[in-house]
Amino acid sequence: MEEGKNVWLFPDGELPVPDKGSKLEAHEAIMVLNTSGKDADLKFTFYFADKDPVENIHQEVKAKRVKCIRLDHPAEIGGFKLPHSTQYAVRVESDVKIVATMGRLDTSSSKMAFYVSSCFSY
Repeated sequence: MEEGKNVWLFPDGELPVPDKGSKLEAHEAIMVLNTSGKDADLKFTFYFADKDPVENIHQEVKAKRVKCIRLDHPAEIGGFKLPHSTQYAVRVESDVKIVATMGRLDTSSSKMAFYVSSCFSY
């Protein structure tokens, strides 16, 4: 039985600026769980308020595996450098059903915050 959905939308992205004084790295990430017996081909689209979307960024998640895709590491998102402190949304499409969530670690305050962003799937 495949679990999850094929499309996931995360409307609340804003990559935090790195804090040079922190031991932890400020970041956002998409965490994906693929419970199926087939590797998942993911396609990312990034949307912005003031410019055209960045489309067709591919990533693979092996069958029956979990993968954390760091959005502050261009190598993990097709070489695309996501700008810091810029509002964006991301759509994740998969050829097999997956479960996905988005998290953010903000180190801009001494009271660091980590939270999971709201998402929509269908």
